[in-house]
Formats: sequence, C-alpha cells, structure tokens
Amino acid sequence: MEILDGKKTSNEIREEIKETVSAMKDLGKRPPHLAAVLVGSDGASLTYVGSKVRSCEYVGFDSTLIRLESNISEEELLKHIQDLNQDDNLDGYIVQLPLPKHINEEKILLAIDPKKDVDGFHPTNFGRMSLELNAFIPATPFGIMQLLERYKVSTNGKHCVVVGRSHIVGRPISILMSQKGPAGNATVTVAHSQTENLEKLTRSADIVIMALGIPEYLTADMVKEGAVIIDVGITRVPDKEHPKGYLIKGDVAYEEVAKKASFITPVPGGVGPMTIAMLLQNTLLARQSN
Repeated sequence: MEILDGKKTSNEIREEIKETVSAMKDLGKRPPHLAAVLVGSDGASLTYVGSKVRSCEYVGFDSTLIRLESNISEEELLKHIQDLNQDDNLDGYIVQLPLPKHINEEKILLAIDPKKDVDGFHPTNFGRMSLELNAFIPATPFGIMQLLERYKVSTNGKHCVVVGRSHIVGRPISILMSQKGPAGNATVTVAHSQTENLEKLTRSADIVIMALGIPEYLTADMVKEGAVIIDVGITRVPDKEHPKGYLIKGDVAYEEVAKKASFITPVPGGVGPMTIAMLLQNTLLARQSN
C-alpha cells in the first residue's frame, strides 16, 4: 500500500509555481494576482481563505482579500463582482462559498468572468473542460488528476467508480477520468446516495473516488484487494476527548480500507492540500494567458 501524499505533492507544486513566478519577476513582469471575496465570518471559510492568502504570499503572488458584511445585498455583491471582472491587474478571483441564504449563489457564480474563474465553476469552463478544450478545471478534481499522474497510478482501461455527483467534484472528476490523458482513459461509473447495490459497484472497481460527505462510509468489505482509493470527504466529527472538540474524518474508513488498497489518500493530508495548490496553478495559467 502506498499513500498518495497530497501534502508532499502540493508542496512540490507550490515550489514549481514559486520558481516560475520568480523567473517572471526577474524579467520585470507583473506577478499573478489572486483575489478572494469573503462574505460574512463563517469560521471554516475564514480558515480556508486564510490558507489561500498565505499560499499566495509563499509563491510570490499578489493577493487581495475582500471582506464583506453578511448582510450585504445581492445587488451590492454583484457590483463588487463586476469591479473585479474589469480589473486588468487581477488575473483571477474566487467567491468563497457558502454565501448567506439571501444571496443566490448560482447568480453570483454566473456573473464571474470565465477568464478569471480560477475555481472553474462557471458553465463556460465546465463546458470547455467537457469538450477537452483549454479551461480552468475545478481545483479539487484537478488536484486528484495530478496525484494520480505524479504517482504514476495506472488508470488506462480501469473501472473507476465515482461516488457523488456534485458539480464541484463528482461530475467533473467523472468526465476527466474518462478523457484521454496520463491519468485518464478509465471506464467510469457515477454512483450517488440513491444508487442501489452500491457495494456491488465499489467491489468491482479498480479505482474508487469517494465524494459523498458521509464519514467513514466506505468500509473494507466494500472494496476489492488492490483497489485505488481517493477520499474527497472531509467532515468534522464531534469528539470530546480531542483538544479541538472534533476529529476530521473522510468518507473512507481509512485504517481498515488501507490494508486492502494499493494506493490511498489520507484525510487530512490527501486531496485537501492539492485543492489549494491547483487554485494557485489556475491563477498562474490565467496570468500566462494575459
């Protein structure tokens, strides 16, 4: 069994980006500039955005954090979006989700200029990705593909079961895994919470990608010997004995499944760090296309 170490791999990617940015600066070019829009003061969102800002500083990006009150109107937020779209010194930006309930998330995401949509959520980017055209790939699926490629995991002709059908992870990774490429050419089945006999599907899979959001759902009896296991899940499970009062759990019962897996991602330290690294990669790509 080999661990697909997202922390180690994301650090390697960050070093590669840092080197590229340094070379840009040596040539007198403007470094990439990433902005993050944070509405309200959700604890998890603050943590995620803070991590993204620190990562920008490390690789030499310019970064801007735009903090807005939770009671901002949808119209006011859309004005901020338009300002960011028209800022020629800004290569990409993200709007941290979730947004307050009175704001239509879909409306906000659709207002983002696809050329600055480094999260890869805009339908234009999703469509281009599906057609194998140049596009910003959603950061988490992008990170999974990089892990598979860099660890030289065999995917060609393999049966891949993706459990989860979200537009952020499940659907895009199912498309990417089936496309031609070093980590593609798989035969993909998309399953979800309503799938009957899910265990039968996962037991037949060479690769299982779990993006369901249910802690430790995938157990050892649901996978075959030598399967590749990618765990996208991340859930805070209350634990009174832990100093933080909770434990971070993935969708996979790691200890027991790892004994049967050929490759597996841990939680934390697997897919999570890769997501931020690929957001940086998308921002660099946006800068290079300008």
